[in-house]
This record gives sequence, C-alpha cells and structure tokens, in this order.
Amino acid sequence: MSGKHINIALFIPHEGCPHQCSFCNQRSISGAVKKPHSEDVKAAVETALRARDCAGAQLAFFGGSFTAIRREYMLELLDAAQPYLKKGQIAGIRVSTRPDAVDPPVLALLKQYGVTAIELGAQSMDDRVLFQNGRGHTAQDVEDASRLIQEMGFELGLQMMTGLPGDTPEGAMASARRLLSLRPDTMRIYPTIVLEGTPLARLYRAGNYIPQPLEEAVQLCAALLLLCEEAGVPVIRLGLHAGGEVQEGYLAGPWHPAFRELCEGELYYQNACSALQRILPQGGKAVLRVAPRFVSQMAGQRRRNLERLKEQGFACRVKADASCQKYEVKAERQR
Repeated sequence: MSGKHINIALFIPHEGCPHQCSFCNQRSISGAVKKPHSEDVKAAVETALRARDCAGAQLAFFGGSFTAIRREYMLELLDAAQPYLKKGQIAGIRVSTRPDAVDPPVLALLKQYGVTAIELGAQSMDDRVLFQNGRGHTAQDVEDASRLIQEMGFELGLQMMTGLPGDTPEGAMASARRLLSLRPDTMRIYPTIVLEGTPLARLYRAGNYIPQPLEEAVQLCAALLLLCEEAGVPVIRLGLHAGGEVQEGYLAGPWHPAFRELCEGELYYQNACSALQRILPQGGKAVLRVAPRFVSQMAGQRRRNLERLKEQGFACRVKADASCQKYEVKAERQR
C-alpha cells in the first residue's frame, strides 16, 4: 500500500464493544455524542463529494467494534453506502473492530456489502498487558483474526498503543515486531493518553499510573515508525488526531497536535547527529541537506532540532536537496 488515505469518517462511540478498556472514552476520542444512522452516512458522503475530490476515498466506520454491533444496525449503515459504491463515488468501506469479534460469517457479510479494509485494535501483543488493561482478548485472537481477514481478501490494518499500564518500551517494540510479522497493509500507533471518564483516569489520580513524558513517547514512536517503514508497512496514523473532544477531555499523557511531525523530526535529528559526527567530530558550522518536503522536520518545531544541535557545538543551516531519500541527511562543512 502506498499513497495518502482519504477517509470519510463516521464514529460509532463504544457501540458493539462489551468491554471497558482502561484508556477508552470514545466520546472524547471521536467527539461523537450520538450514534450515526443512515441519514448521517448519506450526509457525510454528500458533504465530502461537494467539498473535495474523493477519488479513492473510503467510507470509514471508526470508534466502535463494527462487527459486534447489532446486525440490523450494521446493515442500516452498510445499505446507506451502497448507492455511492455502485456509482463509484467511494472506493470502498473501511471498518474497525475487535480481534475477538471476527469470524467467517461476519466477514462474508462485509464482503457482500463492499467492505474493503478491516482494522483491528490489537493495542499490544503481550497477554499480560492486554489483561491488565481490560481488553478482553489475547494476542492469539489478533493473529487468528488477521489470518481470517487476509484469507478473505480484505486489506488488513493493525492498531497498537504505547505506554499502556504494565507495558514497557521494549515490550512495545516486541509487540510491533509481532504485528509486522502478520504482514498488515497499514498500521496505526497511538501513545496512551489519560482521558477523563476512563478507568485510567482513576488510576492516574490515585498515583497508580504515570504516563510517558512527551519526549520519551516521541523517541519510542519514532523508533516504531522507522521499524514499520523498513518493513514496508505505512503508518497511516501516529498519535490521536486533533479533533473531537480530545483536548477538552485530556487529563495527562503525551498528546500533541503534530505528534507525527515530532517523531519524524526525531529521526532527522538522530540522523543529523550521526552525519555531523562523521565530518565534524569537534563541532563547527555545517549545511544539512534533506528531501524538500522534510525541511521543516529537520529544523524541528520552533527550530528545536537546530537548537539541540547548537547545544552540541554544531551551527547548522538546512537546505532542500531532491537527491535525498526520506530520513536521509547529507552533512557538509560550511565554507
């Protein structure tokens, strides 16, 4: 898979899910107050069609566990999308669900109604972490569901989290490697945020959970991003989106409206350090050349990367260089 994903997203807050995970407050994550119905599906697609070129766009049902909702409600939503599928106005339908809510009959039904992609909220591949956070499924459930989804010809997306209670950076890296071994088409990575109205909020207030500091989460997620990209799996979301009621419901944790840019900037900073040490081991002035679309990531937000390099004795300027690959940094002495 490559290219930018365009989703016409509708959120189904906590619909169909029999569990209360430690971190979950779907109203805060999605901003959804009431569950959508057929008229909302039509309105969302019509609005998107008027607002932009939707070639290749998918109608996406996120938030709840789509395959676990009442069958009548599921069919209501899928039926509303059929006219747009038949006219080619949308490219397919994307849904998110739980690993333990996937079986051949429901997958056959989704296939019949034009669903093209299924994302599984795996979150971790450590059964101890899954149990501690009330997930209600196992790592084996993730593997079994992924196999079924792929065998029936769907695009597979996997979602994971970092900083969960009971997890470690090493554990998150191990989870990512195990998820990537399933050969998903896409990944999403979310650092754990403490939201009001969740069990995690109670743990945090009681002093029983300490969220990852932003800098640590950025370093870990940067490593995960690189791991995924080296495996050829695009990360289509890194960090919670800056929408819904996340900011209003936010209590603690490494949330940032441009979290992905911070992670990409961290990779550029690390590569710049390596390149500079090779040519200027004692420090000095240098020009850093990077791919044109990543000049701002090399400089860092508010030029933070350049300031960090300055603290190490490197006075740097950044220039665009079309010959550079993504994350590549070419360093040269400044004359």
